[in-house]
Amino acid sequence: MATLPRRNYQPGAKGTLNSVRVLDLSRLVAGNMLTQFLADFGAEVIKVEPPAGDTLRAWKTKDVQINWKIYARSKKSLGLELRKPEARELLKKLIPSAQILIESFRPGTLEKMGLGPDELLKLNPKLVIVRISGWGQEGPYSKRPGFGTLVEGMSGFASFNGFADREPVLPPMYLADTVAGLYGAAAVMTALREVEVNKGKGQIIDLPLLDPMFAVLGPQAANFRLTGKVKPRTGSGSTNAGPRNAYKCKDGLFVCLSSSTQKMAERLFRSIGHPEFITDPRYATNAERVKHAEELDAVIGAFIAQRTQAENVAFFEEAEVTIGPIYDIRQIFDDPHFLARELLADYPDADMESFPMHHVVPRLSGTPGSIRTPAPQLGEHNRDLLREAGVDDEAYAKLLAAGIACDGDAAKPEEE
Repeated sequence: MATLPRRNYQPGAKGTLNSVRVLDLSRLVAGNMLTQFLADFGAEVIKVEPPAGDTLRAWKTKDVQINWKIYARSKKSLGLELRKPEARELLKKLIPSAQILIESFRPGTLEKMGLGPDELLKLNPKLVIVRISGWGQEGPYSKRPGFGTLVEGMSGFASFNGFADREPVLPPMYLADTVAGLYGAAAVMTALREVEVNKGKGQIIDLPLLDPMFAVLGPQAANFRLTGKVKPRTGSGSTNAGPRNAYKCKDGLFVCLSSSTQKMAERLFRSIGHPEFITDPRYATNAERVKHAEELDAVIGAFIAQRTQAENVAFFEEAEVTIGPIYDIRQIFDDPHFLARELLADYPDADMESFPMHHVVPRLSGTPGSIRTPAPQLGEHNRDLLREAGVDDEAYAKLLAAGIACDGDAAKPEEE
Protein backbone atom coordinates (compact mmCIF):
# COMPACT_ATOMS: atom_id res chain seq x y z
CA MET A 1 0.00 0.00 0.00
CA ALA A 2 1.41 3.38 -1.02
CA THR A 3 2.07 6.08 1.57
CA LEU A 4 -0.68 8.69 1.47
CA PRO A 5 0.09 12.39 1.37
CA ARG A 6 0.17 13.77 4.89
CA ARG A 7 -1.95 16.83 5.58
CA ASN A 8 -2.14 18.76 8.81
CA TYR A 9 -5.17 20.62 10.02
CA GLN A 10 -5.11 24.34 9.27
CA PRO A 11 -6.66 25.99 12.34
CA GLY A 12 -5.87 29.53 11.19
CA ALA A 13 -7.27 29.15 7.69
CA LYS A 14 -10.13 31.40 6.63
CA GLY A 15 -12.48 30.41 3.87
CA THR A 16 -15.01 32.38 1.88
CA LEU A 17 -17.71 31.63 4.48
CA ASN A 18 -15.63 32.65 7.51
CA SER A 19 -18.22 35.26 8.58
CA VAL A 20 -21.12 32.78 8.48
CA ARG A 21 -22.36 31.13 11.65
CA VAL A 22 -24.44 27.95 11.34
CA LEU A 23 -26.47 26.32 14.10
CA ASP A 24 -26.82 22.67 13.14
CA LEU A 25 -29.54 20.85 15.08
CA SER A 26 -29.71 17.98 12.58
CA ARG A 27 -28.88 14.32 13.12
CA LEU A 28 -27.22 11.65 10.98
CA VAL A 29 -25.92 12.21 7.46
CA ALA A 30 -27.95 14.70 5.39
CA GLY A 31 -27.57 17.68 7.71
CA ASN A 32 -24.01 16.79 8.60
CA MET A 33 -23.15 16.51 4.90
CA LEU A 34 -24.65 19.94 4.24
CA THR A 35 -22.81 21.60 7.10
CA GLN A 36 -19.57 19.76 6.35
CA PHE A 37 -19.56 21.54 2.99
CA LEU A 38 -20.12 24.89 4.70
CA ALA A 39 -17.45 24.17 7.32
CA ASP A 40 -14.94 23.13 4.67
CA PHE A 41 -15.25 26.61 3.18
CA GLY A 42 -14.86 28.46 6.43
CA ALA A 43 -18.28 28.68 8.09
CA GLU A 44 -18.45 28.42 11.87
CA VAL A 45 -20.67 25.37 12.26
CA ILE A 46 -21.99 24.74 15.75
CA LYS A 47 -23.36 21.21 16.15
CA VAL A 48 -26.10 21.36 18.76
CA GLU A 49 -26.15 17.82 20.15
CA PRO A 50 -28.13 16.15 22.93
CA PRO A 51 -26.02 15.03 25.90
CA ALA A 52 -26.05 11.53 24.36
CA GLY A 53 -24.47 12.94 21.21
CA ASP A 54 -25.45 12.91 17.54
CA THR A 55 -26.43 9.35 16.60
CA LEU A 56 -23.73 9.50 13.92
CA ARG A 57 -21.17 9.17 16.71
CA ALA A 58 -22.43 5.64 17.35
CA TRP A 59 -21.59 4.43 13.83
CA LYS A 60 -18.17 3.04 14.62
CA THR A 61 -15.50 0.71 13.29
CA LYS A 62 -13.33 -0.92 15.94
CA ASP A 63 -14.75 1.61 18.42
CA VAL A 64 -13.58 4.57 16.29
CA GLN A 65 -16.20 7.16 15.30
CA ILE A 66 -15.19 7.10 11.65
CA ASN A 67 -18.35 8.71 10.26
CA TRP A 68 -18.31 11.45 12.85
CA LYS A 69 -14.65 12.25 12.20
CA ILE A 70 -15.41 12.92 8.53
CA TYR A 71 -18.80 14.62 8.63
CA ALA A 72 -18.06 16.75 11.72
CA ARG A 73 -14.60 17.99 10.78
CA SER A 74 -14.00 21.71 11.31
CA LYS A 75 -17.14 22.00 13.47
CA LYS A 76 -17.84 22.91 17.07
CA SER A 77 -19.97 20.92 19.52
CA LEU A 78 -22.56 22.40 21.84
CA GLY A 79 -24.15 19.76 24.06
CA LEU A 80 -27.66 20.85 25.08
CA GLU A 81 -30.72 18.87 26.13
CA LEU A 82 -33.30 20.65 23.96
CA ARG A 83 -36.11 18.66 25.55
CA LYS A 84 -35.66 20.96 28.54
CA PRO A 85 -36.99 24.54 28.26
CA GLU A 86 -33.87 26.02 29.86
CA ALA A 87 -31.74 24.64 27.03
CA ARG A 88 -34.10 26.05 24.40
CA GLU A 89 -33.86 29.48 25.98
CA LEU A 90 -30.06 29.28 25.79
CA LEU A 91 -30.28 28.31 22.13
CA LYS A 92 -32.53 31.29 21.43
CA LYS A 93 -29.80 33.61 22.68
CA LEU A 94 -27.52 32.36 19.90
CA ILE A 95 -30.11 32.76 17.12
CA PRO A 96 -29.46 36.48 16.48
CA SER A 97 -25.77 35.80 15.80
CA ALA A 98 -26.43 33.04 13.26
CA GLN A 99 -27.05 33.28 9.53
CA ILE A 100 -28.22 29.67 9.04
CA LEU A 101 -30.05 27.09 11.14
CA ILE A 102 -30.39 23.42 10.13
CA GLU A 103 -32.81 20.96 11.72
CA SER A 104 -33.97 17.44 10.94
CA PHE A 105 -36.67 16.73 13.50
CA ARG A 106 -39.91 15.10 12.41
CA PRO A 107 -42.19 17.83 10.98
CA GLY A 108 -43.99 19.66 13.76
CA THR A 109 -41.41 18.88 16.46
CA LEU A 110 -39.66 22.24 16.24
CA GLU A 111 -43.00 24.01 16.67
CA LYS A 112 -43.81 21.91 19.75
CA MET A 113 -40.48 23.03 21.23
CA GLY A 114 -41.38 26.68 20.77
CA LEU A 115 -38.70 26.99 18.09
CA GLY A 116 -40.86 27.05 14.97
CA PRO A 117 -39.77 29.15 11.99
CA ASP A 118 -42.08 32.04 12.94
CA GLU A 119 -40.44 32.28 16.35
CA LEU A 120 -36.92 31.95 14.93
CA LEU A 121 -37.52 34.63 12.30
CA LYS A 122 -38.78 37.00 15.00
CA LEU A 123 -35.44 36.54 16.74
CA ASN A 124 -33.52 36.95 13.49
CA PRO A 125 -35.45 38.11 10.38
CA LYS A 126 -32.49 37.32 8.12
CA LEU A 127 -32.08 33.73 9.29
CA VAL A 128 -32.02 30.98 6.63
CA ILE A 129 -33.75 27.91 8.07
CA VAL A 130 -33.25 24.46 6.52
CA ARG A 131 -35.81 21.82 7.49
CA ILE A 132 -34.61 18.32 6.62
CA SER A 133 -37.09 15.45 6.73
CA GLY A 134 -37.85 12.24 4.91
CA TRP A 135 -40.93 13.36 2.99
CA GLY A 136 -41.29 17.11 3.40
CA GLN A 137 -43.03 19.50 5.76
CA GLU A 138 -46.35 19.03 3.97
CA GLY A 139 -48.12 16.21 2.17
CA PRO A 140 -49.86 12.94 3.15
CA TYR A 141 -46.59 11.29 4.24
CA SER A 142 -45.03 14.28 6.01
CA LYS A 143 -45.50 12.83 9.50
CA ARG A 144 -43.88 9.51 8.63
CA PRO A 145 -40.34 8.88 9.86
CA GLY A 146 -38.09 8.89 6.84
CA PHE A 147 -34.67 7.30 6.58
CA GLY A 148 -32.63 7.35 3.40
CA THR A 149 -33.26 3.65 2.76
CA LEU A 150 -37.00 4.22 2.51
CA VAL A 151 -36.49 7.16 0.16
CA GLU A 152 -34.11 5.21 -2.07
CA GLY A 153 -36.86 2.65 -2.44
CA MET A 154 -39.85 4.94 -2.83
CA SER A 155 -38.15 7.46 -5.14
CA GLY A 156 -37.95 4.86 -7.90
CA PHE A 157 -34.18 4.44 -7.70
CA ALA A 158 -34.11 0.87 -6.39
CA SER A 159 -36.74 -0.31 -8.87
CA PHE A 160 -34.34 0.01 -11.79
CA ASN A 161 -31.08 -0.58 -9.94
CA GLY A 162 -29.67 -4.10 -10.23
CA PHE A 163 -30.27 -7.00 -12.58
CA ALA A 164 -33.57 -7.97 -14.20
CA ASP A 165 -33.63 -11.51 -12.78
CA ARG A 166 -33.01 -10.41 -9.19
CA GLU A 167 -34.54 -8.20 -6.55
CA PRO A 168 -34.19 -4.39 -6.68
CA VAL A 169 -30.92 -3.21 -5.14
CA LEU A 170 -30.64 -0.48 -2.51
CA PRO A 171 -27.37 1.51 -2.57
CA PRO A 172 -24.64 0.39 -0.15
CA MET A 173 -23.97 3.97 1.02
CA TYR A 174 -25.92 7.01 2.22
CA LEU A 175 -27.09 8.01 -1.25
CA ALA A 176 -30.34 9.85 -0.48
CA ASP A 177 -28.78 11.65 2.48
CA THR A 178 -25.68 12.84 0.65
CA VAL A 179 -27.66 13.95 -2.40
CA ALA A 180 -30.00 15.93 -0.12
CA GLY A 181 -26.99 17.41 1.69
CA LEU A 182 -25.47 18.69 -1.54
CA TYR A 183 -28.79 20.08 -2.80
CA GLY A 184 -29.20 21.69 0.61
CA ALA A 185 -25.80 23.37 0.44
CA ALA A 186 -26.70 24.89 -2.93
CA ALA A 187 -30.09 26.03 -1.60
CA VAL A 188 -28.49 27.61 1.47
CA MET A 189 -26.05 29.62 -0.61
CA THR A 190 -28.89 30.76 -2.88
CA ALA A 191 -30.94 31.91 0.12
CA LEU A 192 -27.88 33.54 1.70
CA ARG A 193 -27.27 35.54 -1.47
CA GLU A 194 -30.84 36.83 -1.27
CA VAL A 195 -30.09 38.12 2.23
CA GLU A 196 -26.58 39.46 1.73
CA VAL A 197 -26.62 40.71 -1.86
CA ASN A 198 -30.26 41.46 -2.59
CA LYS A 199 -30.89 42.74 0.96
CA GLY A 200 -33.84 40.40 1.29
CA LYS A 201 -35.24 38.50 4.25
CA GLY A 202 -34.48 35.11 5.67
CA GLN A 203 -36.57 32.18 4.51
CA ILE A 204 -37.40 28.52 5.07
CA ILE A 205 -35.93 25.75 2.92
CA ASP A 206 -38.07 22.61 2.89
CA LEU A 207 -35.51 19.85 2.20
CA PRO A 208 -36.94 16.34 2.27
CA LEU A 209 -34.68 13.45 1.26
CA LEU A 210 -37.30 12.38 -1.30
CA ASP A 211 -37.33 15.42 -3.60
CA PRO A 212 -33.59 15.60 -4.45
CA MET A 213 -33.38 11.81 -4.80
CA PHE A 214 -36.26 11.84 -7.27
CA ALA A 215 -34.78 14.84 -9.12
CA VAL A 216 -31.43 13.16 -9.83
CA LEU A 217 -33.14 10.22 -11.54
CA GLY A 218 -33.64 12.35 -14.63
CA PRO A 219 -36.30 11.80 -17.29
CA GLN A 220 -38.00 8.75 -15.80
CA ALA A 221 -41.45 10.34 -15.87
CA ALA A 222 -41.07 11.50 -19.49
CA ASN A 223 -39.84 8.06 -20.57
CA PHE A 224 -42.87 6.45 -18.97
CA ARG A 225 -45.30 8.97 -20.47
CA LEU A 226 -43.89 8.43 -23.96
CA THR A 227 -43.55 4.65 -23.88
CA GLY A 228 -46.01 3.46 -21.26
CA LYS A 229 -43.24 1.19 -19.99
CA VAL A 230 -41.39 1.09 -16.68
CA LYS A 231 -37.62 1.27 -17.05
CA PRO A 232 -36.24 -2.26 -16.50
CA ARG A 233 -33.27 -3.23 -14.39
CA THR A 234 -30.32 -3.65 -16.74
CA GLY A 235 -27.44 -4.31 -14.37
CA SER A 236 -24.48 -2.25 -15.56
CA GLY A 237 -25.92 -1.87 -19.04
CA SER A 238 -27.76 1.16 -20.37
CA THR A 239 -31.06 1.67 -22.16
CA ASN A 240 -29.80 4.99 -23.54
CA ALA A 241 -26.45 4.28 -25.14
CA GLY A 242 -24.18 1.38 -25.99
CA PRO A 243 -22.01 -0.44 -25.66
CA ARG A 244 -21.78 0.29 -21.97
CA ASN A 245 -21.14 -2.28 -19.25
CA ALA A 246 -18.80 -3.79 -16.67
CA TYR A 247 -16.59 -6.58 -17.98
CA LYS A 248 -14.57 -9.20 -16.15
CA CYS A 249 -10.84 -9.40 -16.84
CA LYS A 250 -8.43 -12.32 -16.87
CA ASP A 251 -7.29 -11.62 -13.29
CA GLY A 252 -10.84 -11.58 -11.90
CA LEU A 253 -10.95 -7.79 -11.68
CA PHE A 254 -13.33 -5.63 -13.70
CA VAL A 255 -13.27 -2.70 -16.09
CA CYS A 256 -16.07 -0.35 -17.12
CA LEU A 257 -16.38 0.67 -20.74
CA SER A 258 -18.62 3.27 -22.30
CA SER A 259 -18.84 4.10 -26.00
CA SER A 260 -21.80 6.43 -25.90
CA THR A 261 -20.92 8.42 -29.01
CA GLN A 262 -20.82 7.18 -32.59
CA LYS A 263 -17.13 7.92 -33.07
CA MET A 264 -16.22 6.15 -29.83
CA ALA A 265 -18.20 3.06 -30.79
CA GLU A 266 -16.47 2.94 -34.17
CA ARG A 267 -13.08 3.32 -32.49
CA LEU A 268 -13.94 0.46 -30.13
CA PHE A 269 -14.95 -1.85 -32.97
CA ARG A 270 -11.68 -1.22 -34.80
CA SER A 271 -9.61 -1.77 -31.66
CA ILE A 272 -11.14 -5.21 -30.93
CA GLY A 273 -10.69 -6.34 -34.53
CA HIS A 274 -14.26 -5.97 -35.76
CA PRO A 275 -14.34 -2.96 -38.09
CA GLU A 276 -17.21 -4.63 -39.95
CA PHE A 277 -19.47 -3.82 -36.98
CA ILE A 278 -19.38 -0.18 -38.06
CA THR A 279 -21.61 -0.92 -41.05
CA ASP A 280 -23.41 -3.94 -39.61
CA PRO A 281 -27.11 -2.94 -39.36
CA ARG A 282 -27.27 -4.41 -35.85
CA TYR A 283 -24.54 -2.08 -34.56
CA ALA A 284 -24.38 0.83 -37.02
CA THR A 285 -26.42 3.22 -34.88
CA ASN A 286 -26.76 3.79 -31.17
CA ALA A 287 -30.41 2.72 -31.18
CA GLU A 288 -29.54 -0.61 -32.80
CA ARG A 289 -26.57 -1.16 -30.48
CA VAL A 290 -28.88 -0.75 -27.49
CA LYS A 291 -31.29 -3.30 -28.98
CA HIS A 292 -28.47 -5.80 -29.57
CA ALA A 293 -26.51 -5.03 -26.41
CA GLU A 294 -26.40 -8.61 -25.17
CA GLU A 295 -24.72 -10.06 -28.24
CA LEU A 296 -22.40 -7.07 -28.53
CA ASP A 297 -21.40 -7.40 -24.88
CA ALA A 298 -20.55 -11.07 -25.47
CA VAL A 299 -18.00 -10.11 -28.15
CA ILE A 300 -16.50 -7.27 -26.11
CA GLY A 301 -16.49 -9.37 -22.94
CA ALA A 302 -14.63 -12.22 -24.66
CA PHE A 303 -11.97 -9.80 -25.86
CA ILE A 304 -11.53 -8.22 -22.43
CA ALA A 305 -11.44 -11.59 -20.67
CA GLN A 306 -8.13 -12.37 -22.39
CA ARG A 307 -6.30 -9.58 -20.57
CA THR A 308 -5.79 -8.43 -17.00
CA GLN A 309 -7.38 -5.24 -15.72
CA ALA A 310 -4.14 -3.28 -16.14
CA GLU A 311 -3.55 -4.70 -19.61
CA ASN A 312 -7.07 -3.80 -20.71
CA VAL A 313 -6.76 -0.25 -19.44
CA ALA A 314 -3.41 0.19 -21.20
CA PHE A 315 -4.68 -1.37 -24.45
CA PHE A 316 -7.84 0.67 -24.75
CA GLU A 317 -6.24 3.90 -23.61
CA GLU A 318 -3.68 3.44 -26.40
CA ALA A 319 -6.61 3.01 -28.79
CA GLU A 320 -8.26 6.13 -27.27
CA VAL A 321 -11.31 4.16 -26.20
CA THR A 322 -13.09 5.27 -23.03
CA ILE A 323 -12.39 2.61 -20.42
CA GLY A 324 -11.60 2.61 -16.73
CA PRO A 325 -10.80 0.14 -13.97
CA ILE A 326 -13.48 -0.70 -11.42
CA TYR A 327 -11.58 -0.06 -8.22
CA ASP A 328 -12.11 -1.17 -4.68
CA ILE A 329 -10.79 1.00 -1.86
CA ARG A 330 -7.56 -1.05 -1.64
CA GLN A 331 -6.66 -0.05 -5.22
CA ILE A 332 -7.56 3.57 -4.60
CA PHE A 333 -4.93 3.71 -1.85
CA ASP A 334 -2.29 2.85 -4.48
CA ASP A 335 -3.53 4.86 -7.45
CA PRO A 336 -1.10 7.63 -8.53
CA HIS A 337 -3.87 10.00 -9.64
CA PHE A 338 -5.63 9.88 -6.27
CA LEU A 339 -2.27 10.42 -4.56
CA ALA A 340 -1.12 13.23 -6.84
CA ARG A 341 -4.34 15.19 -6.37
CA GLU A 342 -4.33 14.41 -2.64
CA LEU A 343 -7.96 13.39 -2.99
CA LEU A 344 -7.22 10.93 -0.23
CA ALA A 345 -4.81 12.06 2.45
CA ASP A 346 -3.78 11.18 6.00
CA TYR A 347 -4.61 13.53 8.86
CA PRO A 348 -3.39 13.47 12.45
CA ASP A 349 -5.84 11.76 14.78
CA ALA A 350 -6.24 11.01 18.47
CA ASP A 351 -7.56 7.46 17.98
CA MET A 352 -5.44 6.26 15.05
CA GLU A 353 -1.86 6.75 13.97
CA SER A 354 -3.32 8.68 11.05
CA PHE A 355 -6.84 9.05 9.70
CA PRO A 356 -7.41 8.83 5.93
CA MET A 357 -10.21 10.94 4.45
CA HIS A 358 -11.04 12.98 1.38
CA HIS A 359 -9.90 16.56 1.17
CA VAL A 360 -12.20 19.49 0.43
CA VAL A 361 -14.33 19.13 -2.71
CA PRO A 362 -14.61 21.02 -5.03
CA ARG A 363 -11.36 22.93 -5.50
CA LEU A 364 -11.46 26.72 -5.74
CA SER A 365 -8.41 28.43 -7.21
CA GLY A 366 -8.70 31.71 -5.32
CA THR A 367 -10.46 30.79 -2.08
CA PRO A 368 -9.85 27.09 -1.49
CA GLY A 369 -11.47 25.31 1.41
CA SER A 370 -9.55 23.69 4.24
CA ILE A 371 -9.99 21.30 7.15
CA ARG A 372 -9.32 23.50 10.13
CA THR A 373 -9.88 21.20 13.09
CA PRO A 374 -10.69 17.56 13.77
CA ALA A 375 -14.27 16.62 14.62
CA PRO A 376 -15.12 17.92 18.10
CA GLN A 377 -15.57 15.95 21.27
CA LEU A 378 -19.11 16.03 22.60
CA GLY A 379 -19.74 19.40 24.25
CA GLU A 380 -16.17 20.50 23.58
CA HIS A 381 -17.16 24.13 22.96
CA ASN A 382 -19.92 24.43 25.54
CA ARG A 383 -18.08 26.70 27.89
CA ASP A 384 -17.18 29.37 25.33
CA LEU A 385 -20.51 29.29 23.50
CA LEU A 386 -22.62 29.39 26.66
CA ARG A 387 -20.50 32.21 28.03
CA GLU A 388 -21.47 34.07 24.87
CA ALA A 389 -25.09 33.36 25.80
CA GLY A 390 -24.53 35.02 29.19
CA VAL A 391 -23.86 31.92 31.32
CA ASP A 392 -21.29 32.53 34.06
CA ASP A 393 -19.27 29.81 35.80
CA GLU A 394 -21.78 29.29 38.62
CA ALA A 395 -24.73 29.04 36.24
CA TYR A 396 -22.74 26.71 34.00
CA ALA A 397 -22.12 24.32 36.89
CA LYS A 398 -25.85 24.25 37.60
CA LEU A 399 -26.62 23.47 33.94
CA LEU A 400 -24.25 20.51 34.08
CA ALA A 401 -25.71 19.25 37.32
CA ALA A 402 -29.26 19.47 35.94
CA GLY A 403 -28.35 17.62 32.74
CA ILE A 404 -29.29 20.63 30.61
CA ALA A 405 -25.77 20.79 29.18
CA CYS A 406 -22.89 18.34 29.01
CA ASP A 407 -19.22 19.03 29.46
CA GLY A 408 -16.48 17.64 27.22
CA ASP A 409 -16.86 14.02 26.16
CA ALA A 410 -18.40 12.82 29.41
CA ALA A 411 -21.51 11.36 27.83
CA LYS A 412 -21.49 8.48 25.41
CA PRO A 413 -23.68 8.47 22.29
CA GLU A 414 -26.67 6.21 22.16
CA GLU A 415 -26.04 2.94 20.37
CA GLU A 416 -28.25 2.03 17.43
